[in-house]
Amino acid sequence: MSGGWQAVDDYIAAKLLGDDDVLAATLVNNAARGLPPIDVSAAQGKMLCLLAQMAGAKRILEVGTLGGYSTIWLARALPEGGSLVTLELEAHHAAVARLNLENAGLADKVEIRTGPAADSLAAMAYGVPFDFVFIDADKQSNSLYVAEAIRLGCPGTTIIVDNVVREGGVIEAGSDDERIIGTRALFDMLAADPRLAATAVQTVGAKGWDGFVLARVI
Repeated sequence: MSGGWQAVDDYIAAKLLGDDDVLAATLVNNAARGLPPIDVSAAQGKMLCLLAQMAGAKRILEVGTLGGYSTIWLARALPEGGSLVTLELEAHHAAVARLNLENAGLADKVEIRTGPAADSLAAMAYGVPFDFVFIDADKQSNSLYVAEAIRLGCPGTTIIVDNVVREGGVIEAGSDDERIIGTRALFDMLAADPRLAATAVQTVGAKGWDGFVLARVI
């Protein structure tokens, strides 16, 4: 069945996205420099771009840069004068992302901060709020990242958290997988926090069976 998921994703991309030399070059560069192939799919990237545009995002926060593939999609959603801050643990990944963003002509809109995301977020003082947040980093810390997104956002801020279904593993209460434990803790937080309205959507496609959380700060 997974082969069918890939074929449908290919169909969607061919019909609705078309060829994109910049994004294709980004994936080639990521592979050539040894980055893991865990970027969002093209269809998911376009969805992020559209959601950011629908939210009227002028200031975007991304937790988990990797090689900048999703960063490019998000930065393309920004209006003139908009900005994006993206957080990446690995210095090598951040360096590759900078090259990709320069190639995409978006380096002037994006600031990459390197180091543990928890430390980078803690160092951010509340100022001009972020109005769109995409979280795709270590799953163990998702609850912390969402809490920081609320602190650094404002009523109306959109928060997307990727990889929350984990091939159905999210319902395994006895799992010893730290990523599943962290994801279940995220759902507990979302259910209990009155500052958020949230849902989650399962997805299948080029990235297998997974899903994402869509939340809004109230």
